[in-house]
Amino acid sequence: MQITINQELSLRTISLGDTEKVFALTNASREYLKEWLPWLDYTKEVADTRTYIESCIKGHEANSSLSLVIVFRNEIVGIAGFNSINATNKIGTIGYWLSEGAQGHGIMTKTVKALLQYAFETLQLHKVEIRAAEANYKSRAIPERLGLVKEGTIRAAEWLYDHYVDHVVYGMLKSEWQQQK
Repeated sequence: MQITINQELSLRTISLGDTEKVFALTNASREYLKEWLPWLDYTKEVADTRTYIESCIKGHEANSSLSLVIVFRNEIVGIAGFNSINATNKIGTIGYWLSEGAQGHGIMTKTVKALLQYAFETLQLHKVEIRAAEANYKSRAIPERLGLVKEGTIRAAEWLYDHYVDHVVYGMLKSEWQQQK
């Protein structure tokens, strides 16, 4: 699957062929990403990334998740997609990360906007959620910029290496997406 956003930016389903590039990208941005992502200590070698991608493929095949590489100017610069898709309740949860060097081009806002469109128009979801650590203002700015509603805060939602962080939950209903269009 591929979603073309513009001439420079697209999303496509992650594949095993992306293993080396995704690991190299993760490794190059390790310290930057570690501030808000808890899985970096478990991604120490190429085999760890391969295992991750294999789980992404299984999730896609089961229609329970969808992981996409973000391709900007013909280079993989991050990962975005649906960490979970609850088919019964028609709710998807978007997650994303972008390499440090790709910041400042509006990539993630455009990516999440495309994912919202895909969620509501293709997957026919009723609701999309995005969760971000309370102090992760860059990540929180994306749902706020795109008009998602701040629904609340989950206390001690995630263990981040040596401490818990609260998550702010944002949501958008399909009817709200349609009103925005």
